[in-house]
Amino acid sequence: MANSGPVYYLTFFLGLGLGLVVLELVRRRWLRERYALLWLLTGLFLMLFSWKRSLVEGLARALGIYYAPSALFLLGFFFFLLLNLQYAVALSRQSEMVVRLAQEVALLRQEILELRAESRRRKE
Repeated sequence: MANSGPVYYLTFFLGLGLGLVVLELVRRRWLRERYALLWLLTGLFLMLFSWKRSLVEGLARALGIYYAPSALFLLGFFFFLLLNLQYAVALSRQSEMVVRLAQEVALLRQEILELRAESRRRKE
């Protein structure tokens, strides 16, 4: 197998950097905790798989991948697929909430208009 040491080191430091960036984003309140957990776990897994090469090599053998670090990128691809699914679910929920809120605002505006009209009639 080719010398794959630099790929493992790069992946380890990417995982570490990801964790530090996520913690800073949470500290500044730019990222909510429920999303941060997924990213922190991703960074942790990147570091773990980079540190314990035997895990990556075993996974690569099981999947029939010749170059073991490619298994890391395959895992990353599946992670991003799951992340996209999570964001699609969150976006769908928020879209439904926006529609409900818009309907509620419309009903409240209508009620305000009716109350104003009734108030004007009483004054006359």
